[in-house]
Amino acid sequence: MNNEIGRRDFMKLSAASIMTASVALNFGNTAFAATASENPKDVLKNFFESFSQREFDEKVCKTVFVQDNESKSSYGVLRGLHFQKPPYTQSKLVRVLKGAVLDVAVDIRKGSPTFGKHVAIELSGENHRQFFIPRGFAHGFSVLTDEVIFQYKCDAFYAPQSEGALAWDDPDLGIDWKIPSDKVILSEKDRHHCRLQDASWLFDYNEKLY
Repeated sequence: MNNEIGRRDFMKLSAASIMTASVALNFGNTAFAATASENPKDVLKNFFESFSQREFDEKVCKTVFVQDNESKSSYGVLRGLHFQKPPYTQSKLVRVLKGAVLDVAVDIRKGSPTFGKHVAIELSGENHRQFFIPRGFAHGFSVLTDEVIFQYKCDAFYAPQSEGALAWDDPDLGIDWKIPSDKVILSEKDRHHCRLQDASWLFDYNEKLY
């Protein structure tokens, strides 16, 4: 079963429905790409604005990021699916500085028309895409290259007492992580998360998260 939200449908869900699906930022010419320059190989143009609070407020939503994190991972590493519960609910704006990942956001708001569906997008140091994961979504990524440097901004501080998570391989979610299952590398914690249907707590679609 394919539970991935189509890109055309996905883009219809932005703005007022920032609560309905996560949004890939556009600082370039397309809906999903934020490109460093017209020719990224041109060293004379090797500069770009990676974040603007003004652009973000206008095109995505009004929120303020308070913490930046960075991780380094090797091929096959899979992290997720993670979220934070209220009162520490957290949005993320993610990007890749080196290498490539498949980044995934899953709608886990009960009552949502896209509940249990996901958006998946490849982020790399070459395509300069950024991906916004709103509150009410679980987030994960898989590493597609030998090495990845992954960076993300958060609009709430990390709160371990508020952590929530779902199984990366939940068959009801139907996520294709783009790596063979025998190559997946998980942390001990990520080996033991429950399926969506067994979750003891989920977001409510009717609850205002922003």
